[in-house]
Amino acid sequence: MASLNVGNLGEYLREQRRTAQLSLRQLADAAGVSNPYLSQIERGLRKPSAEVLQQVAKALRISAETLYVRAGILDEKEREELETRAVILADPSINERQKQVLLQIYDSFRKENAAEAAEAAEAAEAAQAAEAAASTTKAADAGTPGPTPDAESPSR
Repeated sequence: MASLNVGNLGEYLREQRRTAQLSLRQLADAAGVSNPYLSQIERGLRKPSAEVLQQVAKALRISAETLYVRAGILDEKEREELETRAVILADPSINERQKQVLLQIYDSFRKENAAEAAEAAEAAEAAQAAEAAASTTKAADAGTPGPTPDAESPSR
């Protein structure tokens, strides 16, 4: 069986399993998957579904989003956003209304920063375009001969 391109998911899972001091069989039982299937995932022969990754993450007591990123299901930026939301929602020291307000503030900050980044990118593009136009004009001016001193002097 050829190895699938699932990044270093299998190596990462094996490392996490060993850190948790679990055998392959123990983790498979805790995650509710078969021992051979988990072994194939660790060796990079199978690409697990998001559901299986979530079960494995729960059994290892690690972030499912981290496994999603390593499996290529989620990109890093999305993972960070999801983890931030999960932490806010899981915090037992604040009530539901406070959680919703925090999430709204978080969303507004993200939108504001995205708008600022877009404006900065547009300004940089405009500056590059202006610079390119100026250098083109300069090059054109350098190639055009100006008036000669003899042509301007009165004839004798």
